[in-house]
Amino acid sequence: MHWLFDATWTIAGNDILWREIVGNGFGLASAVGGMRRRVWAWPVGIAGNVLLFTVFLGGVFHTPQARDLYGQAGRQVFFVAVSVYGWVRWRQARAEGRAQGNRDAPAVVPHWAGRRGWIQLVSIGVVGTVAFAYIFQALGSWGPWADAWIFTGSFLATYGMARGWIEFWLIWIAVDAVGVPLLFAAGYYPSAVLYLVYAGVVIWGFAVWWRQRDRARPADGDRELPRQPLLLAE
Repeated sequence: MHWLFDATWTIAGNDILWREIVGNGFGLASAVGGMRRRVWAWPVGIAGNVLLFTVFLGGVFHTPQARDLYGQAGRQVFFVAVSVYGWVRWRQARAEGRAQGNRDAPAVVPHWAGRRGWIQLVSIGVVGTVAFAYIFQALGSWGPWADAWIFTGSFLATYGMARGWIEFWLIWIAVDAVGVPLLFAAGYYPSAVLYLVYAGVVIWGFAVWWRQRDRARPADGDRELPRQPLLLAE
């Protein structure tokens, strides 16, 4: 088990942990499952989160990079917590749809977050980034401000996915824009490359959810923004 935990793959003279590659593979599968609104996306994502937690605490677990990215590691913990919430929420929604006679009922109906949702996203985004930047800096994180936004933005995106908010895809784009340079600079190459792949999946997912957005007000009372003309080709 010790050998399996520390197994590496050497690429261009750099030792890459297999668990970083596998963990990111689970993450990519979870993103695709989320785009397709499949409940299995949540447990698959949790498996990847557990692996990546050990990867980003490089100094603690003695990884080849030996750099601690507390935001990257800490967000894996939040991912697990929010993913459990999303898993339960999507299972309940799918069960309700099937109880009404729709055996092909999706786990969630995409809709805009609305004014109240945007207030939540912006407020938590600003306060969370500033607060965690100081915390990560005190802990000795490598790149605390970028790490803080990645941490906060990832939490917001995962929460938005659980709620069925279309905007969560846009938050992922903003996270990727900061995460790719940080991960390349820190030497986490598989994660950086996967972030680039994520960008393509995220844009695709945003288009898919936008086309499937609900015309009605969500059942939980969130107020939707007015629908805009559909510009994407059917």
